[in-house]
Amino acid sequence: MSVHADVARRRIEELLRTHEERIVRRWAEIASAPSEELKELYRALLAALEEGKNDLADVRGLLAELSRSRARAGFAPSDTARAVFGLKEAVYEIVEADTEGVEAARGFVWFSRLIDDLGLFTFETYAEARERIILDQAEQLLELSTPVVKLWEGIVAVPLVGTLDSARTQVVMEKLLQTLVETGAEHAVIDITGVPAVDTQVAQHLLKTVVAARLMGAECVISGIRPQIAHTIVTLGIEFGDIVTKASLADALAHAFKRAGIEVSGGGNARVVIRAERV
Repeated sequence: MSVHADVARRRIEELLRTHEERIVRRWAEIASAPSEELKELYRALLAALEEGKNDLADVRGLLAELSRSRARAGFAPSDTARAVFGLKEAVYEIVEADTEGVEAARGFVWFSRLIDDLGLFTFETYAEARERIILDQAEQLLELSTPVVKLWEGIVAVPLVGTLDSARTQVVMEKLLQTLVETGAEHAVIDITGVPAVDTQVAQHLLKTVVAARLMGAECVISGIRPQIAHTIVTLGIEFGDIVTKASLADALAHAFKRAGIEVSGGGNARVVIRAERV
């Protein structure tokens, strides 16, 4: 660093320390942010610049937390960056009024570049935070879109709605197996009425889920085989082997009742009487 640059930097650091309260107050007005939050960041910056250490780890840590909190609150990345850039405007007002104008102006050029780098850092942190939020929300949606329902004692069902991909298959499998362990159910109905189309990949996902359930000692029935889906399965040559398939959830439930030794009698508007028989 040249002698002039060193003098200019020391002058801007001196102004930052001398006018801390005024700068922070003005910065808070420009950034529309709490002054206490900015004061912590400002003092971390002063500490980093002290004696030319240039260790901005603490400053970056505070900026990262600010970016993440603002991302969760729905702020745009430009909002956070503008809040950081607002410090330049607050400092420039001090520099403009300084009697040692030349040195202060030179120091401000260096300071401005430093703040620009920190502002860009908030963009990077914001992008990472938003990506993490989106991934977390996607996982939550997967959990919500793959419920495992207890239909009867010993009988559970997995009503699937939407496309069945590898990630969702994994969630379905884990939730089904966990429910089988918790309930001790021996029969599971996988209903695909809400699945828009079945191709070879979807069929493979279904087969994996059935095999996993069988390893836990549960018999699986796949329901919701509509005419269009049946036609597609035949056309593609997909083989379900010995897996029982039914056209509707009601048919699948009736099959599960029968396999579980539960007899259902009655029909129409008549009261349904259920008698369990151990086999």
